[in-house]
Amino acid sequence: MAIPLLDAVDIEGKVITADALLTQREFANYLVLKRKAHYHFTVKGNQPTLLSDIEFYFRNRQEPGFVEHTPPDHGRIETRKIWVSAELNDYLNFPHVGQAFVIERHSIDKKTGKSSFEIAYGITSQSPKEADAQSVLATNRGHWSIENSCHYVIDWNYDEDRSRISTGYGPENITRLRRFAIGVIKSKGVSSVAQKMRQLTRSVRMVL
Repeated sequence: MAIPLLDAVDIEGKVITADALLTQREFANYLVLKRKAHYHFTVKGNQPTLLSDIEFYFRNRQEPGFVEHTPPDHGRIETRKIWVSAELNDYLNFPHVGQAFVIERHSIDKKTGKSSFEIAYGITSQSPKEADAQSVLATNRGHWSIENSCHYVIDWNYDEDRSRISTGYGPENITRLRRFAIGVIKSKGVSSVAQKMRQLTRSVRMVL
């Protein structure tokens, strides 16, 4: 669990984003009740009932709450659409839900013409008054921009491409935990992730 990492960081009033591995009730209670922070969680198959309920609710979605057309970036054209709702808050068996959401991402490679489409589901402890559809989408986009920038950092610092962890969900789980750790380090505004990691390996107290 990522709790020991966050104990050393001031997160009061902040929104903590996490991929599905950390979408856990204990973590949600820790963030909201103990640390007075908000969560923004991705929901996937490791929470099957939660995912099924959100999928079912949004199955006949109509007009999105917000649409974002991003300018061409690295040769891609992307469109993101988001639908949000607070109607599931009391129904979902998960603590402190302020809204559930679904995001559609459509991307076209300008050079090859190849397109990709994906749907992401999630929950946030922020209410509609605290975060409208545009704000929720911006938070989600920020999360994935960090995720997508982490592979080189992870490979450089953890030598991940030569990792011997290969059983079951081990590789996926350890990668997500490493990404989360790097995200926490980056949130402190350090100039060098590698240097900070070397400092942390020399002093356990800096981590705890």
